[in-house]
Amino acid sequence: MKGKIQPKTLPGFMELLPNEQILFNKMKETIQRTYEQYGFLPLDTPIIEDAKVLLAKAGGETEKQIYRFEKGENDLALRFDLTVPLAKYVTEYYDKLSFPFKRYQIGKVYRGEKPQRGRYREFYQCDVDIIGDGKLSIINDAEIPAIIYNTFKNLGFDEFTICINNRKILNGLFLSLKLENESSEILRIIDKIDKIGSEEVKKELINNIENEKVETIMQFISIDGNNNNKIKALEDMKIENEIFQEGLDELKQIIKFIRIFGVPEENFKIDLTIARGLDYYTGTVYETFLNKYRNLGSICSGGRYDNLAEYYTDRKMPGVGISIGLSRLFFQLIDNNIITAENQSISNVLIVSMTDNYDMCADIARNFRDENLNVQINIEEQKLGKKFKYADKLNVKYVIIIGEDEIKDNVITLKNMYTGEQQTIKLEDAIKIIKEN
Repeated sequence: MKGKIQPKTLPGFMELLPNEQILFNKMKETIQRTYEQYGFLPLDTPIIEDAKVLLAKAGGETEKQIYRFEKGENDLALRFDLTVPLAKYVTEYYDKLSFPFKRYQIGKVYRGEKPQRGRYREFYQCDVDIIGDGKLSIINDAEIPAIIYNTFKNLGFDEFTICINNRKILNGLFLSLKLENESSEILRIIDKIDKIGSEEVKKELINNIENEKVETIMQFISIDGNNNNKIKALEDMKIENEIFQEGLDELKQIIKFIRIFGVPEENFKIDLTIARGLDYYTGTVYETFLNKYRNLGSICSGGRYDNLAEYYTDRKMPGVGISIGLSRLFFQLIDNNIITAENQSISNVLIVSMTDNYDMCADIARNFRDENLNVQINIEEQKLGKKFKYADKLNVKYVIIIGEDEIKDNVITLKNMYTGEQQTIKLEDAIKIIKEN
């Protein structure tokens, strides 16, 4: 007899139990609903693209992680983010789009990196981007934190901080110190400040650049206080560099309009140590952290870029956007007991029959669904007690029982599985009770 194949999921791919999937879907739907509240249009690009198109901008480690394959004469690749497909899309459909083009996309991306705990080869990203045609108002950079704020509030979080920086301020600082060639290494060292502390960062900087320049950098990244204090401290540094001043002016405007967009002061701050992704972003950058779980790292990041589609067109198309890595975020929240997946079912009510006549059950189910309620009919030949256990296991709150008396009198018996209360009532009364609870 031929042996059975052992079923297993490949490393780096997420599969969830129904209760977890229900919660995951709820989070995804909440993010989508929030994005749409800000007028972002839905977009769904293909998972498989022409490798030449997809890899136009790729290189280094990114290119090594691409899933690439041939089918016939076609050289194909799986998308590794949602930004490159967006660049292709706005170039291809430029004449049919209205700018600024505001789009959101929630979908799976693929990276063949070594899987680690909470990091996947297949994972969901939830992106929003605003793309301009030639230019894009800096006020858009202030709306992005409002979107982040409302997204995480709608997800049920209160204590989180949106950290904001500007690449131009950093670039201008390095130019004023004549350290532009060393900027990547300096940023790499600064990026470790949360892990190793400011003294160790200072020591590493001294090994790379002159001591007096280190003092200026340390003064810069040590700026503290509230947002107004930090802006004043940046002004007081009197850095005579045009790019630095441009970045500072942008930061002032963004902070002003973030307040106008209604983001509370406790939920955003200027953070001059943010250095991640600065080889890609050209202006504003964002990192978002849960205050009590800073060790989870950034749960939402993004920024401003000068030219989204430079590899596909000569048109200048600046943009600003953010991304939430939903699969990784969901794993971390579950793993750290920050959220729990309790719902075993999406049904509002379970209908059980004590006879072999299911006509009334089907009719009741239709009435409930017409009221936008989720209904499940248990049609298995089981004792009533076993059907109640089934409802308990699924955590369904209400069970409707249909027996011969209910069919004869055209009523239903409604049982609240949480309280044990049971009553025989009219169908319309049952609908009202369930909708109100």
